[in-house]
Amino acid sequence: MKKKNTSESDPRYKVANREALFGVGLAIFNFIWWFAFAYGLGGEDPSDYTYVFGLPAWFFYSCVLGFIVMAVLVTIVVKKWFVEVSFEEEGEET
Repeated sequence: MKKKNTSESDPRYKVANREALFGVGLAIFNFIWWFAFAYGLGGEDPSDYTYVFGLPAWFFYSCVLGFIVMAVLVTIVVKKWFVEVSFEEEGEET
């Protein structure tokens, strides 16, 4: 019977865990960014809102700029720290 790989014997688990932590970190950063701008600037009376490109500033900074920042951060993280991992089992014939 073939022995199954465990997290101790297969280095792919280490890579997957590290990349998952990057993903969770980015998701937490995204939520903090969105929450800070949406509720920080959006907690005013609507008549006192400032506008950026015709959108309320809280919406522009939390949703529009936040999306752009996250897209850039995800691209950087994937290109710099993510690695390609083979899904084939070691010793498996194709």
